[in-house]
Amino acid sequence: MQSCRDGRGQESAITGNRHTSWAFAEAYGAPDAGTAAGEALAWARDRSREAGLTTVSPGCGDALRLLTATADAKAVVEIGTGTGVSGLYLLLGMRPDGVLTSMDIEPERQQFAREAFRAAGFASNRARLIPGHALDVLPRLTDGGYDLVFCDGDREEYLDYLGEALRLLRPGGVICFAGVFADGRTVDSAAQSQGVLTLRELLRSLRDSERLVPALLPVGDGLLCATCR
Repeated sequence: MQSCRDGRGQESAITGNRHTSWAFAEAYGAPDAGTAAGEALAWARDRSREAGLTTVSPGCGDALRLLTATADAKAVVEIGTGTGVSGLYLLLGMRPDGVLTSMDIEPERQQFAREAFRAAGFASNRARLIPGHALDVLPRLTDGGYDLVFCDGDREEYLDYLGEALRLLRPGGVICFAGVFADGRTVDSAAQSQGVLTLRELLRSLRDSERLVPALLPVGDGLLCATCR
């Protein structure tokens, strides 16, 4: 009985340490609140909360910034501008001459993003914000012309985004999908929505693809990434 109680206590301590570690990792690389980028991110997050939107977490943003910097990205596509939170992380990782092409069905939100980018010190020509439905905008972009594609739009359209991204990315380019955990529903055996079923199919498609090298990162609500061979 004593060892059983000790085992439960040890398990509880390990679980608590893991939660503490995850919280630390989420906050680790966030720009300091006293910097222009930090202030702009805080302002953009406030605008998102007011609009009832979910933004990428700081840990997810750090991963996007890292991947963008690792790819030495000059041209990035973002599906789902929101109020500019994820766009700020992408711009922070891009080359100084890089251009972010971002689309959203709500142009009012893109105005917030413009203000956030400007407040962070990015010139207006660093971001091309296009209002409209992603599946209408993406076919107009250049084949093989982009280093990274970040998808944070309609989950039911993620497989369609994948097809477009494969056309848009150069060899060695990176594609990322936000929110693939769906608050735990992706691994829940209960009946799920079409959006969750699409996420499951997306996970299978990337894992089984001979063209892609994928990884599922446990940051935010799950960030699924892959590089093109």
